[in-house]
Amino acid sequence: MIDRLLTKIQTLQNPTVVGLDPTYSMIPTFIKEEMLERYGRTPKAVAEMFIKFNKAIIDEVYDLIPSVKPQIAMYEEYGLEGLRAYMETCEYAKSKGLIVIGDIKRGDIASTAAAYAGHIAGVDIEGEHFDLWQEDAVTLNPYMGFDGIEPFIEACNKQDKGLFILVKTSNPSSSEIQDLLVDGMPIYDKTADLVSKWGELTMGDMGYSRVGAVVGATHKEQGTELRARMPHTFFLVPGYGAQGGTAENLKGFFDKDGLGSIVNSSRGIIAAYKNDTEFGERDFAKASRKAVIAMRNDLQGVMG
Repeated sequence: MIDRLLTKIQTLQNPTVVGLDPTYSMIPTFIKEEMLERYGRTPKAVAEMFIKFNKAIIDEVYDLIPSVKPQIAMYEEYGLEGLRAYMETCEYAKSKGLIVIGDIKRGDIASTAAAYAGHIAGVDIEGEHFDLWQEDAVTLNPYMGFDGIEPFIEACNKQDKGLFILVKTSNPSSSEIQDLLVDGMPIYDKTADLVSKWGELTMGDMGYSRVGAVVGATHKEQGTELRARMPHTFFLVPGYGAQGGTAENLKGFFDKDGLGSIVNSSRGIIAAYKNDTEFGERDFAKASRKAVIAMRNDLQGVMG
């Protein structure tokens, strides 16, 4: 997974990942009306809204970006129909050649962790293998230590999948835990050292591990320090745009070759039509394409 991701970023000269995190309020009125008329005021109607919305955006941007990152919580809110929309979105993105990062933020131990690892390991039923979720990588919470990570490492090696483990997140209150000092060192640095160690168990061929780190764009100094601390760890960088992260913040997140990070934008791309006077609701996907191009150009200025 990591080598495929690096190759796509190099080919496209674009480290942008589009966060497919739809909410009901984001959906254009004409799509809402169509699905409510067809399916009533039901979870199925919302699921179909999300599917149509996501597919239209994917169709407009797949040739520009290496990856998408659907956030599963936005879909789980609507129960089984929502999960169907999530899985159909992942499958469609894969059919367009995109690398799919499932933002699932799981974190548990023992048999529970092994079951969660099915997101990337798939399942075997009487000799038949099923990759049900169609995800190339997932996000994980490291709070329970290696017991919660180990089942996923096996999937990384067997299925060429990847992980992005929370190290220094973009939300303001991350400092309440992640910046606490232990033996004079912030917890995020201790977590970074663990992630680097775990990553040695599943290295790609291009210098980066299949075990990556989530490092928020809103933490310029910490991100620069972590890049030096984790030279073989690929970063998934949330917080660009709507959360206040800028391209200028990210200079130190990239390596000397302009690689090492993939930068997420969700609302800034998928809801771009709401703030773009050039495009109306019916051209929402074209507004997303324009936003991706602007973000690509912005990031290229600091990649080196």
